[in-house]
Amino acid sequence: MSSELKTISIGMLGCGVVGSQVARLLQSDQEELSKRSGAELVLKKIGVRTAGAREGIPAALLTTDLLSVVNDPEINIVIEVLGGIEPARELILAAIANKKSVITANKALLATHGHELFNAADAAGVDLYYEAAVAGAIPIIRSMRESLAGDQITRVMGIVNGTTNYILTKMHEEGRNFADVLAEAQKLGFAEADPTADIEGHDAAAKAALLASLAFHSTVTIDEVYCEGISNISADDIAAAKVMNSVIKLLAIAELTVKDEISVRVHPVMLPLTHPLASVRDAFNAVYVESEAAGQLMFYGRGAGGAPTASAILGDLVAVTRHRAYSTVGYGESDYADLDIAPLGDVKSQFLIRLWVADKSGVLAGIATVFAKQGVSIQGVRQSGMGLDAELIVVTHAATEDDLDATVEALKAMDIVKNVESVIRVEGVGA
Repeated sequence: MSSELKTISIGMLGCGVVGSQVARLLQSDQEELSKRSGAELVLKKIGVRTAGAREGIPAALLTTDLLSVVNDPEINIVIEVLGGIEPARELILAAIANKKSVITANKALLATHGHELFNAADAAGVDLYYEAAVAGAIPIIRSMRESLAGDQITRVMGIVNGTTNYILTKMHEEGRNFADVLAEAQKLGFAEADPTADIEGHDAAAKAALLASLAFHSTVTIDEVYCEGISNISADDIAAAKVMNSVIKLLAIAELTVKDEISVRVHPVMLPLTHPLASVRDAFNAVYVESEAAGQLMFYGRGAGGAPTASAILGDLVAVTRHRAYSTVGYGESDYADLDIAPLGDVKSQFLIRLWVADKSGVLAGIATVFAKQGVSIQGVRQSGMGLDAELIVVTHAATEDDLDATVEALKAMDIVKNVESVIRVEGVGA
């Protein structure tokens, strides 16, 4: 390395699957990363919650004194991969107060306290970068924050959780039930022992909040994201999707409404097989962006795992190091628009309603009357008989959530309706 290059010292918080991969790559690729950064990168200290050896990590780098990392005057950049809200929040704030730039993969923290952290970084004149917080190695944050900065994004839809996409892929392709595939995903390491955050959509909701904040230049928190998981998706729902040449995916959706409000939500969606997101299989992620000038853009890749996430972190590290080397900072939070969140009941979607009804004359007319009374227009109906009962699959034109809810309640009150099995939103088939 040239003696003219500045030395940038790096501290890290956390050394699990992602952190250990970052540390190993920082050591093995130090010379190359330093050349790209314009400064000599040195990994100085790694804070861990519990003592013990980490494979491939020199013991001298490890400390259980987390505060010593953020308070070390020689450390210039802190990489946070601890996860969780606390103590990560307090440690990041301490690092920022000590004029250290921060790189984090902590989606839950940013979706809850991002505004506070960005304000602190702005006041301190340091960077807070977070490419790894959404969709792993896919460069969606930088693309939206920089490449699309001159465009008007109108909608973002993403498969941003690999666990749920793996489960839904296996259910669709192999005809298996949810519980069976979940157990397999846990065995293979695609799902946690407690899979709640994934299968109930909370992980995707945190990412949806970050994507919505970026797309629409407004602060969106996870509490403002409507969240519905996949645990109620049945083999019969999958079969209904196949009949319609469609597939079910868990999507994070952020879009502008006609009232210039932000609709941000996570829920299962039925997509036609012709939609670009329909072909995203297994644990892969993809984000589909619609904008006024660029049109439709698709970002696809590995959304989780040690190596893909480490790639995103190291990309941020090169960018932040360049800023430190030349005494500048990059892009902070853009929240000038300060748009309101649209009430869920006002949001329009198409819907698929699957229900069992008495198989006799006049049933379809009665069902259609209920939809009409609630102002919900029917796009199409499929019927299959089975003994005394028949299964109806009704697809609506675009309707508000409130009108659809009222329709479902009215259907449940009808004598001819045996059961409303499921209600799934539909995308990409024409309103």
